[in-house]
Parts: sequence; C-alpha cells; structure tokens
Amino acid sequence: MRVRKQGIAVVTFASVAALMATLALPSYAYSEPEAEPVAAKQMDTVSVEVSDSAPTTVLAREGFAATTPAELASSRAAAAAAAAAVARRNQAVTYTASSTPREAGDDYPWRDAAIKTLSPLRYVYRECVDFVVWRLNRDVGSTSAPFAYDWSYLTPGNGNASAWKGAWEKHGWPISNTPKAGDIAYWANNHLAYVKAVNADGTVFLEEYNVIKYTYSTRTIPASKVDAFLSPPPR
Repeated sequence: MRVRKQGIAVVTFASVAALMATLALPSYAYSEPEAEPVAAKQMDTVSVEVSDSAPTTVLAREGFAATTPAELASSRAAAAAAAAAVARRNQAVTYTASSTPREAGDDYPWRDAAIKTLSPLRYVYRECVDFVVWRLNRDVGSTSAPFAYDWSYLTPGNGNASAWKGAWEKHGWPISNTPKAGDIAYWANNHLAYVKAVNADGTVFLEEYNVIKYTYSTRTIPASKVDAFLSPPPR
C-alpha cells in the first residue's frame, strides 16, 4: 500500500510539472498551421449570365466644339487684315500722279485696251467700274494678278455701277455721306468715281473714267452732289 501511493504521487507531480511547463511558454512561440495551398485547377469557376431583358444604361454627353490651331491662326490673320484695312481707311490716301502722254494721274494700266471686253479685274475695260476697282487694288499694293479686288469679290452677279451700293449694304461694308480720300463716289444713275481728295470747302476732287467716253478725267464738285460714298471694303 505504501509503494502504490508513492507511485501515484510521482505521476501526479509529473503531470503538474508538464502543465506548468506549457503555461510557461511565451505567447509568441505559438503559431497557427499554414494553410495548404490549393492548385488553380481545383478552384471553382464562376460565370455570370445577363438576361436580354435586363435594363441597360446609355452614356451620353453633350456635344462640344474646340477651336483648332488652324482656326485660331485664321481668325488672327483675319483680324490683322481687318485692322490693316481700317488703318488704310483712316489715312488720307495720297497719290503722286505719274506723267503720261495722256492725263497726269491716269495710272490705269489698260487705257488702250479694246472696249466692251473684260479686263483682268472682270469688269469692262475703260469703264468707270474697272478704273475704280483698279484704284482699290492700287491702294492696297495689289498691282498685278492675282488682284485683291475683282468682280467676284465686290459685285458678283452684276457688273453695273448701279449695283454697288446694294452690294455694300448686303456685305455690311461702310457707306457714308461724309467722304474720305480713297472712297468711291456712287451715283444711282450708274456711275462711280474715285475720291482723290476732300477739300476744306466741302468739295471733293474726283478721278474717273467714261464721263468723257472711255477716257480718264477729273473734276471737283460739292460732296452733296454725290449720292453716297462707299468705303474700301476689307481684304
């Protein structure tokens, strides 16, 4: 009986010692077992089906327009051309007459051309309109083809002087009763002249063709005797 109790005591002591050893382990010594890797082929495949009757969302955006570099350049060039035209318009246009065998000041280059035929300006040679269009070109430095001003730009569809005021109104080009040098003197009875100078007494000095048949001439008249003065259009 004595030996048995001793053996039980030894076993009990050993169990308690083992328990105390487990409790004495630091917390970081414990780690969970690693998860077993799963091969890709063992993973389930998920598929999604969308019914044809399912509502759809349509993405929409408002339209917009962006100015391209080419459009900006064109706009700036047009603005510069308009500013230059205004500057020319506001200057007193002076003209140094060249000496010719005919009339001093007659710089019209086709003074000997056949009448009733079209000039490079696409008006009729030696008519009042062709001379005035020549002067418009000369004043902007356009003295050879391609000309800055011609029939297709000024009065397409009608080559008569009587059509000019209507063309100016259609384009919105300036029309005035107060003349400036370089303006076009207009009469509704189908005649044009070039305003070479405006005098202090209210008269205008005009240069023109075809008052004397198919030739150059000049005259000074009151500005009030002119129906309207047309400003040189921008170009």
